[in-house]
Amino acid sequence: MHPKKSSGYDNISVETLKLAIIHIADPLSLIINASFSFGIVPNDLKVAKVCPIFKSGDRSQFNNYRPISILPSFSKIFEKLVCKRLMDYLSKFEILCDNQYGFRRKYDTSMAVVDMVDKISSAMDSNKFSNGLFIDLSKAFDTLNHKILINKLSHYGIRGVALSWFTSYLTDRYQ
Repeated sequence: MHPKKSSGYDNISVETLKLAIIHIADPLSLIINASFSFGIVPNDLKVAKVCPIFKSGDRSQFNNYRPISILPSFSKIFEKLVCKRLMDYLSKFEILCDNQYGFRRKYDTSMAVVDMVDKISSAMDSNKFSNGLFIDLSKAFDTLNHKILINKLSHYGIRGVALSWFTSYLTDRYQ
């Protein structure tokens, strides 16, 4: 994790965690393993501190700021571990299509551009037309229906305690 000085509502930064890791690694691993074993995310890890971040323009205008949610640093550790497990599962069973470029190791959004240019060039060489549809999904998670996500996870084989963990993670969140 990047040694950021920002912290969630608990005021514990990643930088502080790194300094204390030798003292907290064993109890933290017990808590994380219990969370994964029982499918429950501790409520304290679901509290976000919301801060306004300046985008551009006049700083006195409310609309020129966007809210960001800062979770506790411990929550970020849980997220990294569950992300690794989920990505290993998705890779093992080849669930993600080859055109899923974002948020994947060895894939990059610039590869999407290269792929698109290649397809346009091929179409032009064959005297065919090509169309492109570009959608900004930067705020997709903010508008995602959690019930639909849980159903999709179940559809792709995430069941039992693992599904309970994701359900726990997505419910009873606070700001």
